[in-house]
Amino acid sequence: MPHLVLRQLLISSLLIALSFMLASRAAADLVWNPQTGWKVEGGALAGVSGSDAKSALAMMNKARAAEEKGKTGTAVKYYSKVGKKYPNSLYAGEAQYRLGNMRLLRKQYLKAFEAYQIVVIRYPNTVRFDEIIGKQYHIASSLLDGARGRIWGIFPGFANREKAIEELEILLIEAPFSDYAPLALMSIARGHQFFKNTEEALDALDRMVNNYPQSVLATDAYLDLGKTHASLVDGPYYDQGSTRDAITYYEDFMILYPSDNNVGVAEKGLTDMKRVLAESKIKIADFYFKRRDNYKAARVFYNEAITVYPDSDVAAKARERLTEVDTASAKAAAEVTQPKKKRFFFF
Repeated sequence: MPHLVLRQLLISSLLIALSFMLASRAAADLVWNPQTGWKVEGGALAGVSGSDAKSALAMMNKARAAEEKGKTGTAVKYYSKVGKKYPNSLYAGEAQYRLGNMRLLRKQYLKAFEAYQIVVIRYPNTVRFDEIIGKQYHIASSLLDGARGRIWGIFPGFANREKAIEELEILLIEAPFSDYAPLALMSIARGHQFFKNTEEALDALDRMVNNYPQSVLATDAYLDLGKTHASLVDGPYYDQGSTRDAITYYEDFMILYPSDNNVGVAEKGLTDMKRVLAESKIKIADFYFKRRDNYKAARVFYNEAITVYPDSDVAAKARERLTEVDTASAKAAAEVTQPKKKRFFFF
């Protein structure tokens, strides 16, 4: 799903979350004690009362007891019920968080991510916000690397890298200012590169360098932009838009990060791209020179080849061609100005 669509969907969800925030209580803590069970501390209401309060608390205690005993399936059942039946209660946020943990233990990666997402959207003031974003990133990253979840927590499922990219886009909307946002964009680019979605990979890298220029990952993004554009280059006979883009990013990388360990890689990439671009100029110049006898146009493109990649064998070839152009041009001019011989007719 395109990231713009995901953004719209998540914004709508965040608006819905306002209703939950308005119903929230003054600061309160839900504390677990193995002997006494869950207890609300902080002098605030639990969000439910009477029989509902007793039912919610009983489910929470059963879920945590099952969790302590390693009975993750039972814990999932009760935590799910709390989240669905009492979404406005203090228990719901904790239930959803622990539901995500249980799903993760059972390697139900997609469901774990969804459980954590509900916490972030409905209860954005949770003290576990950063922790949850980190867990979501690691789930998506694992799926991107080919991790296979389990069906019902038992049977091995299939790899789902496409879903991983979608989850990373969701994470960006959930926490655009977190430490995981630049990591998510680099992972999104890597995922699209795996699927050979080059334009989407370039988009992710471009968002990375523009939105997070101070990130330590910006250097890798600039270099990857150069490499990715270079991968689109088909040779000197084709359009050179990607070649010029690659040159720009390699040059930017070398200017912005002159002390980086990958400067040598950028220099080689820059040299390769300049060679292709210069050779392309020669191909065009050859066409005008040898096919059209357009010496003016030929001179322009041979000189551009020299400008693009001076002090190279390609530039030397362009200079040789310029000499040939001058010779051919002078010869053509002489033929035009030379007077025609008179012809005599005898009768």
